[in-house]
Amino acid sequence: MHMVSLGNSGPKVSAIGLGCMGMSGMYGPSDRAESIATIHAALDAGITLLDTGDFYGMGHNEILIGEALKGRNRDQVQLSVKFGALRDPAGAWLGYDARPNAVRNFLAYTLQRLGVEYIDVYRPSRLDPNVPIEETIGAIADMVKAGYVRHIGLSEVGPDTIRRAAAVHPISDLQIEYSLVSRGIEDEILPVCRELGIAVTAYGVLSRGLISGHWQKDAAKGGDFRAMSPRFQEGNIERNLALVEALRRIAEAKGVTVAQIAIAWVAAQGHDIVPLVGARRRDRLAEALGAQAVRLDADDMSAIESAVPKGAAAGARYPEAQLVHMDSERQR
Repeated sequence: MHMVSLGNSGPKVSAIGLGCMGMSGMYGPSDRAESIATIHAALDAGITLLDTGDFYGMGHNEILIGEALKGRNRDQVQLSVKFGALRDPAGAWLGYDARPNAVRNFLAYTLQRLGVEYIDVYRPSRLDPNVPIEETIGAIADMVKAGYVRHIGLSEVGPDTIRRAAAVHPISDLQIEYSLVSRGIEDEILPVCRELGIAVTAYGVLSRGLISGHWQKDAAKGGDFRAMSPRFQEGNIERNLALVEALRRIAEAKGVTVAQIAIAWVAAQGHDIVPLVGARRRDRLAEALGAQAVRLDADDMSAIESAVPKGAAAGARYPEAQLVHMDSERQR
């Protein structure tokens, strides 16, 4: 596994990370034993970066990762944790809280659930509109000084917020959606990150399975985020799956899978971009890891661009009710 620096100020991490959200119910039921086996398989394959959020399954995901890490060398794993999202007992989303005292409170519970003494990269999940980003980053910086956090990251914020945050404390990376069908960061956000030496940890590299090559129309059931995601709705899903079939022809000509060529495309956008693969089964993880061997030349990149042009996806990447909370979208 190739290792890269997570920005100018961040740790050395594996060139591919494992996003663990799907192991805690966001995409329907998951198997606990298989989830833990998948985390173990990822660590054995050389993946060191595990990404989670304290609100994934209302703490379930952190507890799961903590169980999977028992007996492992803590110093060989980088834990990336998002905080701030508020949920009720039924799982509904209630907004965000990034006040300094909330930062300290969320962190205390995260350390306990994960069973660790520090978090490698700690980040607000979204910009709290009621709290200046300087106050939130300042509170995390205090936790860095206290030894509870090693590095500070951001998530789904725009250029102005990135600059303001970086003026308070070095920022290791921005976590944001980036894929062949979600390329909004390219015009303004990515250039600012590169100017400031901030890496990008890219989630949604397969657009929640949409461009994995495995998705079929009407596959989303109750309890699955995709059942309400615009790109999976009638009228959009047909157009989007047509893009996948165009991509499949290119992948098959290279002897690789659709998922592998989609992940390889993200990785090919720069050494400062770390794809997070959301595998929750070992077979899907093995397929994703195969993307490391895929080399895309100029002709390949041109063919992919023709098959899936920028802006070709039908539907927004989140429902409107969630987009309004995303600073990264407002800044564009």
